[in-house]
Amino acid sequence: MGLRVTTAAVADGDKAAYWSGAVSRSLVPVEVLPLPGRPFDGFLVSHRLGYVRISTLEADAARLSRTAALIARAPRSEPQVGVGVQVSGRAVLEQDGRRAEVRPGGLVLYDTARPYAVVYPERFRTHLFHLPRRLLGVPERDLRQASATAVGPGEDCGPVLLPFLGILAASAHSYPAPVGDRLAGSVADLLSALVAQLALARAAEEPDIPSAHLVRRVREYVDRHLGDPELSPERIAHAHHISVRYLHRLFEGEGVTVRRLVQQRRLEACARELVRRGRTAPTVSAVAQRWGFVNPAHFSRSFRAAYGVSPREWRALRNDDAG
Repeated sequence: MGLRVTTAAVADGDKAAYWSGAVSRSLVPVEVLPLPGRPFDGFLVSHRLGYVRISTLEADAARLSRTAALIARAPRSEPQVGVGVQVSGRAVLEQDGRRAEVRPGGLVLYDTARPYAVVYPERFRTHLFHLPRRLLGVPERDLRQASATAVGPGEDCGPVLLPFLGILAASAHSYPAPVGDRLAGSVADLLSALVAQLALARAAEEPDIPSAHLVRRVREYVDRHLGDPELSPERIAHAHHISVRYLHRLFEGEGVTVRRLVQQRRLEACARELVRRGRTAPTVSAVAQRWGFVNPAHFSRSFRAAYGVSPREWRALRNDDAG
């Protein structure tokens, strides 16, 4: 069931706080400040499509901020990736020291785990898409490079992504749960492609660092061979004509070991597949085997350690949310 909120019947002095609370409950905790000397009214409608939350906001000029203090109040909340698709009016988003101006028809990506602010200098309408960051399966470094980058309708993945997201925002309420789950998976896949493309473009603007390119090649190799149960640091090193010791040295600055990366990416792939429902949903063991886990007990222990629930509980919880 969707959420609909309007400030039409709220006293003028309470409108901003009321709307700020609605946005915070629908998406993530934020502060909303109307621009000085201007009236304020806001409207919000929000629906869940599988594990994607889709919200349409329309309001008068305002500044929306997610501060470090707000993030610290909920340290256990799951980090989300957000995408804003601008329908009317402009949006100016700042995150990680970068500034992106988004005009109607464009989009911008941001990470709710780090502070950001958006200024809407005039009355606006925007579609916001939020989904768990881990389901994109992209490196933290790539996400940082892609955030606060405006994408126009003719740029990067814009010609594919923008029409799809616009249609999805308009029709999210109409899809049955199994269809919604598959569409949510498509959103995650397309956003992963967008992050990869933006990160590559930003990396191309930076000084050439051979080790960074090798790390990216290793990550791509891992993603292509997740279903191989023999995937190991030894095999990865051999495929790239380097020693295992050098491979581990390459990943010292990545915040994850090679072995841990393989397991993490396999678990992310399993988590995504477990919530994609269809007429004949694969068994948990079949999903695990498809992504390189040969021992069901080891898979269940690893999944619970990463997500806090068993694979079966994960599937049931996400299906309940979608319903």
